[in-house]
Amino acid sequence: MERSIQRVTVFFLALFLALGLYLTYVQFITGERLSAHALNRRNWEMAKTVPRGNILDREGKILAHSVPLSEKNMQYIRKYPAGDIAAPVTGFVSDKYGKAGVEDFFNQYLSGIDNPQYRLGPISSLWKRKGYNVVLSIDSGIQQAAYQALGSNRGAIIVMDPRTGKILAMVSKLTYDPNNIADNWSATVQDAGSPLLNRALQGLYPPGSAIKPLVAAAALEERVTDSQKIYKSPGYLKIGKYTLHEVNDKALGNMNLEKAIALSSNVAFGQIGLDLGSEKLGRYFEKFGFGLIPPLNFPVERGRMPQFNQLADGELAQTAIGQGELLVTPLDMALMVAAFANQGNIMKPMLVTSVNDDEGHTIKSFAPEVWLKPISSRTAETIKNMMGEVVEWGTGTAAGITGVRVAGKTGTAENPHGAPHAWFVGLAPMEKPEIIVVVIIENGGSGGGVAAPIARRVLQKAL
Repeated sequence: MERSIQRVTVFFLALFLALGLYLTYVQFITGERLSAHALNRRNWEMAKTVPRGNILDREGKILAHSVPLSEKNMQYIRKYPAGDIAAPVTGFVSDKYGKAGVEDFFNQYLSGIDNPQYRLGPISSLWKRKGYNVVLSIDSGIQQAAYQALGSNRGAIIVMDPRTGKILAMVSKLTYDPNNIADNWSATVQDAGSPLLNRALQGLYPPGSAIKPLVAAAALEERVTDSQKIYKSPGYLKIGKYTLHEVNDKALGNMNLEKAIALSSNVAFGQIGLDLGSEKLGRYFEKFGFGLIPPLNFPVERGRMPQFNQLADGELAQTAIGQGELLVTPLDMALMVAAFANQGNIMKPMLVTSVNDDEGHTIKSFAPEVWLKPISSRTAETIKNMMGEVVEWGTGTAAGITGVRVAGKTGTAENPHGAPHAWFVGLAPMEKPEIIVVVIIENGGSGGGVAAPIARRVLQKAL
């Protein structure tokens, strides 16, 4: 009898020990993951009574904050002072429709879930609970200027500091007002203009001639061209049974690489693509990060690259002028320009610079870091100077600013679904670039006539 009691006692002690070990494992090993899980209803209930942290621009201006519903009812709602201007960045938070933007990807910090105290369950109520503040690289003044410059056009603008990778503005239109997203949800999701799509990061477009600086850089690196080599353009280039045309079949005559970029010669760049060959051209697209997902804590669409080893000569020439199966995002293009602005280095794109508590203590910070180095500093400098000629006397003169040397490239990308898309990608000041700007106007037509003047307005504000 006594032995039986001992066995039962040992059995229950073992059960309690196993339970204790399991609870310890759940609390301290998997607690962070379970606490942050999207299906954890406690997070949703806590979110109603705990004010989320603020989303701030780089100068501390509030882009999102929580306010109580009333003095008696200590539940909170989210307010967005910048409204639709900053919506592609801030996103929204809704009990019914979820989260987007910074509100989604930094929810653990904004909601306070990442605070170890909050994983203690009901005990956490002993502390005053509040989410952490998230500080962005966004400059509200530049953001507003880019939003206004885009006007009623459908498209996107990205402004970036090439030295750090910090995104200073990210505008997408059509857009939405996050203050009343729940009330307007049905109309928003049914809108054919896709206002919830962040075109700056998720829009896929043929780059057109805006890609030609990359092709020129590849050709210089591989020594299939130089500043002395002459290309002849009678207005077209015969490639077997396929004919590649200049814009309006205009004969541009003899030109070197600098003039070919300035005048955006399809014939010259079609020939350069053929001289490079599919293997080398494909390798440089990859070296510049095309077809990769840029390391940004945000939903970013991967660009679409053709199967280079399967391209016929005509298709290869099309790719070299930014057409064919090639599709890119505006962020892809901004990172491409960054290489020319930053001595061949592409920094990791950055949207959030730090996470702080209410007392200003830094919980987490993000430092600039090199992502890729696709070309030499010498080639980067050469291409940058050639892009300067585009704005000085070529197709991009509408981007010029008095007293500031601007470098850039226009693009008029043919689109099977309508009028061409208008591109301008550029940097300034040319001597020591501080600002990159990328403008895409859907169905806008001429890059030089439509996108370049918009880029000029944004650069004027940013500088």
